[in-house]
Amino acid sequence: MREPEPQAASEPGEPGEPADEPLARTVRIEGARILATLVRTVGDLRLAEDAVQEATIAALRDWPVSGVPDSPRAWLTVTARRKAVDNIRREGLRASKEREATALMDLEAPEPTQSVVRDDHLRLIFTCCHPALAADARVALALRTLCGLSTAEVAAVLLTSEPAMAKRLTRTRQKIRQARIPYRIPAADELPARLAAVCAVVHALYTSGHTRPSGDHLTDVDMCTEAIRLARMLLGLLPDQPQPQALLALLLLTEARRSARTNPRGEVVLLADQDRTRWDQVAIAEGLALLTASLDTTHGQADPGQLQAAIAAQHALAPTAHDTDWAEILRLYDLLLSVQPGNSAAALGRTVALAHAHGPAAGLAALDALPSADHDHRRHAIRAELLAQQHRFDEAVEAMRRSLTTTLPEPERDHRLRRIARWTTGHS
Repeated sequence: MREPEPQAASEPGEPGEPADEPLARTVRIEGARILATLVRTVGDLRLAEDAVQEATIAALRDWPVSGVPDSPRAWLTVTARRKAVDNIRREGLRASKEREATALMDLEAPEPTQSVVRDDHLRLIFTCCHPALAADARVALALRTLCGLSTAEVAAVLLTSEPAMAKRLTRTRQKIRQARIPYRIPAADELPARLAAVCAVVHALYTSGHTRPSGDHLTDVDMCTEAIRLARMLLGLLPDQPQPQALLALLLLTEARRSARTNPRGEVVLLADQDRTRWDQVAIAEGLALLTASLDTTHGQADPGQLQAAIAAQHALAPTAHDTDWAEILRLYDLLLSVQPGNSAAALGRTVALAHAHGPAAGLAALDALPSADHDHRRHAIRAELLAQQHRFDEAVEAMRRSLTTTLPEPERDHRLRRIARWTTGHS
């Protein structure tokens, strides 16, 4: 069976793009939320994904003609359940699945499993984050399932190549089938064992919206908003756990800068050049309070999430770019990499902090010492900026051009092209 590529995830300008982008967004969001119900009922992720995809295709075909129904979610749920029943019967699974098919058609039947997790979207994350799967596999699978992101887009979010991500997803699905790992909602006492992976998924979900892998806009506001909503629900579910506090702190401290990341023309504004009066001070205050509470719970012994939030807090606390405490940020990155040595995003962030603290030559040396990753456009862009700071403009242009060989959101691509034009004329 093919790996589904939901049409609802298409970006404007792509082949097969829905004529109505708000319609596509509705289908994408509601489709992700009903998937949890089907996964729980049929116990098979691929079967549930196929049914939701078929319902999505039907919606994108029918709704522009008949109009969006009063309850899009109910329409998609009924259609997806019918598709699942058809697929169960067509695949000859009557012996083991006939009762599930009957239950699927009984739309008024009570939920077969009660769970302390009441939100469908959060349920699905917990369901995908089975402890038998490797942490990176859980995050990749959940992003692929939750967001409708293509394999290439998931790879971009997780800083790996598309072929490597495709293999990882294939291996994960094979392990699920071979080990007969059940897709069921965990009981309340099982939630803590999945918490770290769930926090990682919500963070990655936010990251994929904070800088979109592609499209006309730098940020997917809906996706960022959904990630923050999930983080708040996770904190409400486990209020005494430090990880949800740190997660929400990180998202709020990052989201606080969103309005200043682009100018009125939609062009990218670098952190050093942002108008900090446009930062959301209410979100910053809440984020700082949450981080303090999280660190108090662990008596100052920070985990990776707390360290990432602490890095974001350093930026939020600096009244100007010049006042940023880059030495402290470098120290925090060193701590983060000591407890999470495989964090490639942190390794890249450390090179930037090192360059600010000790000069571009130190940053370049650290960047060159990292494992080769030609697929990572961020690495080439950072290298270009550091070379330009040394007035090595020809090399900077070459490095920045290498960063353009992958899919990027148009505002980011335009920003890099402007940098190339500037450096071509010899301006830092």
